[in-house]
Amino acid sequence: MQTVIGVIARPMGWLLEQIYSLVGVYGLALVILTLIVKFCLYPLYATQIKSTARMASIQPKMKELQAKYANDKETLNLKMMELYKEEKFNPMGGCLPMLIQMPIIFGLFALLRNPMLYLSSNDMLMAVHENFIWISDLSQPDPWILPIAAGITTFISFSQTQAQQAGSEASAQMAPMMKMMKYFFPVMIVLMGRSFPAGLTIYWFFGQVIQIFFNLHLNKVRAKIKAEAEEE
Repeated sequence: MQTVIGVIARPMGWLLEQIYSLVGVYGLALVILTLIVKFCLYPLYATQIKSTARMASIQPKMKELQAKYANDKETLNLKMMELYKEEKFNPMGGCLPMLIQMPIIFGLFALLRNPMLYLSSNDMLMAVHENFIWISDLSQPDPWILPIAAGITTFISFSQTQAQQAGSEASAQMAPMMKMMKYFFPVMIVLMGRSFPAGLTIYWFFGQVIQIFFNLHLNKVRAKIKAEAEEE
């Protein structure tokens, strides 16, 4: 796992160095890096939401097949495959984007938590200790403001994601756990933000702000897919 993280963290470190060489402010370079990464991942988010929406739209047909062939698993599997083909639905479409994202996220966390392990430029030796806005040293934790802001944006983003998945069978089964995570996860982010370098918390905060705007747009995409499915 460490090898995979290093393979991702080093190119990210090189990109961060290039951005810093252009803007000359480490905090701003982190914000720009966050924007680049999030926009590169946007197609994966979109694919995931479209897949979730499509799953919800064909769920009534899936339930009909499950009831009709409850005692014939082999026929049920064949009929389900025919349904997926007919509806142009990939059952792995919702999982694959997340699997691709996770190594990237872990790599970025490794880079921003221990930047000197993955940065080669001598200029970056001092850059990671720069001040930014009210933060006197980005290599040190910000005690309250950034962690709380990161927690709030995480709560909003998590709530939006939960709403996007509402209506699916899997979502109904996991509703109690998701409700608990909706409050637990942001609190955990606040506590982690108070111990992690402020640079890492900046990445998470701005990443969640961007994700909120992504979710607002993707909610419209999801609603459109649902409307089109109901018209069919």
